[in-house]
Amino acid sequence: MTPASKRPRKPFTFAAMAEKSDALDRLDMKFRWGHFGVRVLRCHLTAFTPGKIISFHKHSDYEFHFIPRGKGVVILDDTPYPLEDGLFYLTGPGVVHYQEADERDPMQELCLHVDIVPIVRQPAAGSQTDEEGDWGDGWENAEAEQCIRLLEQFPLRPLADNRNAMPWFLSAYRACVENQPGSYATIKQAVTQILLRAAFAASELPSPIAVPSRDISAYRFQLAAQFIRDNYAGPITLDSVAESIPISGRQLQRIFHETGNGSFGDYVEQVRLDQVVWHLLNSEDTIEQIAERHGFSSSNYLYHVFKKRLGMTPGQYKSLHLQRLL
Repeated sequence: MTPASKRPRKPFTFAAMAEKSDALDRLDMKFRWGHFGVRVLRCHLTAFTPGKIISFHKHSDYEFHFIPRGKGVVILDDTPYPLEDGLFYLTGPGVVHYQEADERDPMQELCLHVDIVPIVRQPAAGSQTDEEGDWGDGWENAEAEQCIRLLEQFPLRPLADNRNAMPWFLSAYRACVENQPGSYATIKQAVTQILLRAAFAASELPSPIAVPSRDISAYRFQLAAQFIRDNYAGPITLDSVAESIPISGRQLQRIFHETGNGSFGDYVEQVRLDQVVWHLLNSEDTIEQIAERHGFSSSNYLYHVFKKRLGMTPGQYKSLHLQRLL
């Protein structure tokens, strides 16, 4: 049997990262994640020479050390721990540590060094409240806060990379050196995934975060209303709008009533009439031209709808409005 020391080693998954080892380190990359600011200080692959020693030191930031290959020792808080393929450890702010590579099987290390700071949210100018929640970032905020809380409680010992954080280093590196459209988003996602997967490796997955959900009837009404506003000038039917969502025409009609917007036909009629009123007051087009442009089958039908809803003819409405401007 061939001795283990002479067997050919498997191809090293992260070998490409040695070609431009400082590619990610050169980026001045910082981004917002929930209510935290994350600044990437270092993100690279380091190769330790046999027996290499890095004496006791500490950082004021978070430094993640992943071992994709090789062996060594780390001393954390005066306690030595062996290192081998597939392990990682976190040296959080102020943690004193010592590293030493094995003489025969020196280790490779994937290092992510980040500064994480809380961001104080400020309301927009002229606003008394922060309207961020309107854009649905509550889910992200909760995930980020959960992750940082776990990192603050992270055990001071090496753990197995059981959440597969290491492949994300390679994703970040490739995005950086290829510099294709979307590279920034990919690197941000990779860094975020490393943080999350490292945090969750320390324990069982935390309780699921309550996922924000929609009032589905109100949401479907919004979709229908936007489709009507976009297409009101052409032929438009209950079924054609329902298909765009997609739901049945009966469901859509019920949603219009449940949300207090009357019938589908009444709503379409009102959208068209609103446009007619604006056009009537801001152009010299004839009623026939306005009717055709805004989805009414004829000028007679427009007269009928106009008088039913506004209590006067289009001509009377325009005259009254012009008199008020005098």
